[in-house]
Amino acid sequence: MPSSRFQKGDVVMGRWPGSNLYYEVKVLTYDPDSQLYTVIYKDGTELDLKETDIKSNVSFRQTSGRSRSRSPSRRRSRSRSPARTTRRSSARQAEGDGGGGGPRLAPLVRPSWSSVGGSVGNITKKTRPGHRFVTASPNRTYYGFVTRKVWICKVLIHSENIRNLESILIKGPSVAGGVWRSSELPAAFPPGTFLMMLFLPSVVMALLLKTALDDARLLTVPDGVPAPADLLDWRPFGLVLLWLLFQALLYVLPVGKVAEGMPLKSGKRLKYRINGFYALLASVAAVGVALHQEVDLSYVHAHFLQFFASAALLSALLSVWLYVRARALPGEDLAPSGNSGFLLHDFFMGRELNPRVGAFDVKFFCEMRPGLIGWLVINFSMLLAEMKVQKLDSPSPAMLLVNIFQFLWVADGLWHEEKILTTMDIVHDGFGFMLAFGDLVWVPFTFSCQAYYLVSHPNDLSVFWMVAIISVKAVGYYVFRKANSEKNNFRRNPADPALSYLKTIPTATGKSLIVSGLWGVVRHPNYLGDLLMGVAWSLPCGFNHVLPYFYLIYLLLLLIHRDARDNHQCRKKYGSAWDEYCRVVPYRIFPKVY
Repeated sequence: MPSSRFQKGDVVMGRWPGSNLYYEVKVLTYDPDSQLYTVIYKDGTELDLKETDIKSNVSFRQTSGRSRSRSPSRRRSRSRSPARTTRRSSARQAEGDGGGGGPRLAPLVRPSWSSVGGSVGNITKKTRPGHRFVTASPNRTYYGFVTRKVWICKVLIHSENIRNLESILIKGPSVAGGVWRSSELPAAFPPGTFLMMLFLPSVVMALLLKTALDDARLLTVPDGVPAPADLLDWRPFGLVLLWLLFQALLYVLPVGKVAEGMPLKSGKRLKYRINGFYALLASVAAVGVALHQEVDLSYVHAHFLQFFASAALLSALLSVWLYVRARALPGEDLAPSGNSGFLLHDFFMGRELNPRVGAFDVKFFCEMRPGLIGWLVINFSMLLAEMKVQKLDSPSPAMLLVNIFQFLWVADGLWHEEKILTTMDIVHDGFGFMLAFGDLVWVPFTFSCQAYYLVSHPNDLSVFWMVAIISVKAVGYYVFRKANSEKNNFRRNPADPALSYLKTIPTATGKSLIVSGLWGVVRHPNYLGDLLMGVAWSLPCGFNHVLPYFYLIYLLLLLIHRDARDNHQCRKKYGSAWDEYCRVVPYRIFPKVY
């Protein structure tokens, strides 16, 4: 394993990406796999740099003595200086200025232990989040409260003198020093989190109630919400639980290869059993056996609300267990976004990053198995229910298209299951109510909206419309798969001769950004392909109501939000190289539109 030349805490000179300018930085971490140093500039910007972009202070002074052009003090007026960049510093990224509506934040303040006065001695490792305090530095008085407590106390303070919010790091007397990252502060406080936990199940319930109505217009009000006693039925609950156990059994079977995940903060890589596609095949066989035994699968349609309530209850119970078990875990096993100290926020976001029972990874299992494959079983039950309700000898073309399109999408995802090991859900997010509800409830019960709608609202399709819809699906899948394949192949081996046709922009991290092919048309061609496939899923339902397009609307909003989040992270990671990339590829998702 390569050794690092610079150590954590070293103050060195780091080259600003895309320029020949060097500025004083502090080394935060070193990744031996990528051989990149994470450093922080004086303005709070954190970047990953290669060793060739870092110089020791001694060697830099010797070089600058011979060549005055590299002196940052003489080049301070240049627009690429990180002190003058228009990018928000890490302190501002945490609290935000609300688009101009909030206070302008002061620079990040990190006083030493000795500079904050004796009263800070009360802020220790045992201090609970929410604890209020008053302390003083030589020039300022601070009124604040502890927002997070893991290995160090994170504090939000109000300065009496300058009347601005600031962020401050207080080191407890028995706590090892470290660098505070403002991005670890909670993104939402308990009131917003509580509303989200009520809002998400309510949306699914409203969607199911309205889709089942003969008049499925948005303004149509259902007769009423079923009573809890009517929603909770032991038989659907038992079937959902049995489905989860069946999928768990398929997951632990020694079939398929074992892949390594991304490196954790400790440097360790977790191992994952990749056998989702085999689980799909086994599930299809199980449904075939059920049909052969004359099991009435249309029972799922007749008790759809009860199945939804059962899945929601199980996701809530799973979230409680995950939260309780994470209370005793060390800091290295916790997720940054789910350890704010606010119970509801941490319950929602998930405290533990990779909850495991032995080798059984709970988050990875829920991400791709019970919800996605369950979605296909729901779709097939709706196909049978349509034949029963509409008295058909065979499924309608619209129902067949929806079932086939969505089956191919899930099968493709499970065939490429290993690729989700690099996604934000697996690498960064904790596993709490948000992901548990999303995986076990939101996906199977909202993504099946088109099939559920067609049971009560049949739609005849002409040959012309069938060809048009299939064409949209084919184009969407081609764009989605080609874009993802180019990206993943380039990540694995940028020097592959088969990819020599791709044009790229180099970055200071040693990686390159693709600016040709589909990736030269828009920044996220995979998002565009996904949206085209979503259009193909909804078109078989016709244009009488907007409800079958719920998935498409949700996906559009999700991808726009994800694009904004990706843009923020990439600008922070790649610096001026990302600005050049955005100039070359100005459109985000839709060519000539957005």
